[in-house]
Amino acid sequence: MSQLEDAITPHERAAAAGAARKADRPLRIAIFGFGTVGSSVARILVESKPDGLELTHVFNRGVARKRVDWAPCGVMWSEDADAVLNSGADVVVELVGGLDPAGAWVRRALENGKSVVTANKKLIAFHGVELERLAAARGGHLKYGAAVAGGIPVIPGLEQGLAGDRIERIEGILNGTCNFILSRMEAGAEYAEVLAEAQKRGYAEADPTEDVGGFDARAKLAILMRLALRVQVDPEEIIPKAITAVTAVDFSYARDLGSTIRQVARANRREGRLAATVGPMLVDRRSPLAWSQGTENMVIASGRYGGDVVFSGHGAGGHPTAVAVVSDLLALAHGSRRVEIPSSPARVGGEFEVPHFIRFLVKDRPGIVAAITGALAAEQINIRAILQKPGYPADGLPFVVTVEPCKSSALKRALEPVRAMDCMLAEPLDLQMLE
Repeated sequence: MSQLEDAITPHERAAAAGAARKADRPLRIAIFGFGTVGSSVARILVESKPDGLELTHVFNRGVARKRVDWAPCGVMWSEDADAVLNSGADVVVELVGGLDPAGAWVRRALENGKSVVTANKKLIAFHGVELERLAAARGGHLKYGAAVAGGIPVIPGLEQGLAGDRIERIEGILNGTCNFILSRMEAGAEYAEVLAEAQKRGYAEADPTEDVGGFDARAKLAILMRLALRVQVDPEEIIPKAITAVTAVDFSYARDLGSTIRQVARANRREGRLAATVGPMLVDRRSPLAWSQGTENMVIASGRYGGDVVFSGHGAGGHPTAVAVVSDLLALAHGSRRVEIPSSPARVGGEFEVPHFIRFLVKDRPGIVAAITGALAAEQINIRAILQKPGYPADGLPFVVTVEPCKSSALKRALEPVRAMDCMLAEPLDLQMLE
């Protein structure tokens, strides 16, 4: 090999090969997983006939029940993953999800020199760096524009449109199921009935823990942190908080404060410290995050030079996610390269210094407020307001205390003795306030 050839990177060789192949024939596409998103990807490939792409294989367990009459007769339908991975397909589109066996299939495809397009946020959150290195070493590509916010081009926007800025904070609504539930509760519905509706509509699984517990949004936040803040974090270091403790009365108090409640994923880097969290938060109605309704997603990236950039749209559903997948496929077909964004391993904490909304539910008796204010004062936390709505019985009285910006750890310490008070009927609900 000549010195000139030595200087060419695997990415450049792959791009050159892709350009040569495009002139000769389209990229052959194998879809792994023919569910809601997989069938939508196939629809776009068949109906729109994007230049340079050809659907050739579909893999699914029990594939006979998945066959459709609108697919070209030349498509090979298979339930043998090995046969498809060893076929002449150029790109594997992985839409099965989860870490296993999807991770093993993605590795096999990359080891065979194929490129991979995936919407698998958990796989990318936990193993994305390793898989990107494998793709580069074998001359392929790994693209995952659909892994965060579905059809909203957040990942391409961070990789390319904002690559020249220094992003210092990122926050967003990353889970359409939680946003559907909370925006319906904002209108007056109760959690249980809205969850049942979300399950009926297919927005939520029979076991909704991944969504309502914040784990889905946590994986997506870890990906955004690598691209925006340029840090590689273990997603399990981000402690999520479930939305299940939020009630109608919390929305009522939030309205009085000119706010609403949304599940927000947020991360920032301040004075050399990295903090990240996911959970229900009080959002000022003037914030774009408060405008997001139903299954919509939204991401706000705050740069040192460019200021705030908002990405918003339909983040869930087969068609929006399929658009992001096909966009990645078109980028491969036309020789597009990912922007190499350097990142380094980092430890993440949950220490934010922000105002808090704390809702208590008590059996009323003298001295409750004095005990709470004393516990807060012991940690040097200043009270901003105390709110108590009329009309609630003394044996089930909800009231709210808001506090000035304080460290999360200090508030946690202050609430420990309060939780132990015999008048407490439920765990105090502590929500960060985004202002």
